[in-house]
Amino acid sequence: MPQTVEVRFKGNRKGLFDWPDSDDLLRMRDAVIVDADRGQDLGRISAVGETALKKCGSGCGGCAVGEAPPGDRAPVLRRASREEVTVHEDLRRSEEDVRRTIIERVRAHDLPMKISDTEWQWDRKKLTVYFTSEKRVDFRGLVRDLAGAFKTRIELRQIGVRDEAARLSGVGRCGREYCCSTWLTELSPVNLGLAKDQHLSLNPSQISGGCGRLLCCLKYEHEFYVTARKRFPKEGKILVTARGSEKVVAVDLFRERVFLRSEEGPRIVPLIQLKEEMEAAAGSTPLPQSPALAPEPPASPTPPAALLVSASPPAQPQQPDSSPEPAAARSKRRRRGRRRRGGGSAGGAPPSDGG
Repeated sequence: MPQTVEVRFKGNRKGLFDWPDSDDLLRMRDAVIVDADRGQDLGRISAVGETALKKCGSGCGGCAVGEAPPGDRAPVLRRASREEVTVHEDLRRSEEDVRRTIIERVRAHDLPMKISDTEWQWDRKKLTVYFTSEKRVDFRGLVRDLAGAFKTRIELRQIGVRDEAARLSGVGRCGREYCCSTWLTELSPVNLGLAKDQHLSLNPSQISGGCGRLLCCLKYEHEFYVTARKRFPKEGKILVTARGSEKVVAVDLFRERVFLRSEEGPRIVPLIQLKEEMEAAAGSTPLPQSPALAPEPPASPTPPAALLVSASPPAQPQQPDSSPEPAAARSKRRRRGRRRRGGGSAGGAPPSDGG
């Protein structure tokens, strides 16, 4: 059974190949000549066997042949000799001069493109030019010009700024080489929400990498922050604690502390203590009882009808109205009384006796 190997080329480019000789297995860092596009290319072994298959299956995105079954992958032709490795190194040193020449031709054609890198195929049958541009470029005239200058097949490939950083490599703000140039196999999208969840500065100059895009490492610890924040109350929420109502100002995930503010002033409480205070406050406060669910008083037994009659209180006599009477009403009542007694007129003259 042929041995499956992963071969890495310049600029993090790699692919899966088959080594037919099972008696003389390849090892890591071995230089090999492989069957490439219309020719041959030289690369170095970066993984062998099951490791190579797992790396490709994890979504490397850089394999030229993917997970093709054995027999359909391009073969490894032979181990590279010292002379072939020397030719390969000479080609790599000459690629910088080639890039400068192409930059001059691009300026002559007045094309809005930036030449990032160039790569010779080991047999010099193809020259690949990598460039970045903010819009589509008509480079057909440039290709004809370069093919006449270098006498080989020219391939212009447009890449993004993150792919450019992966090819050119560099040192990040952490002091280490770019992740995308060393071990990061897949450039997954990174958005500003990752920085917000981690409470990082939203200043682009502080959270951007050498490519000008957001740092890839913002995604490494994002799952930890999301999981840990579920244990803490949200900022701005009002909590009922032993001191009464307090507002959550901020949280400290690493020290597991909560910053609170109330009428008595701010304070910092450990998360465990805060939960205990909230449970104690919830247990000491009686819950309001709904009127519909309030227990009714026990009903007394109904007495007999005779007892109801005898037990009824006697009717109270109506009390006269003790409100003061107006003076006009009193004088009118006196005049009516005198008329009834004397029978005279309102003038009060005595009646005649007939004589």
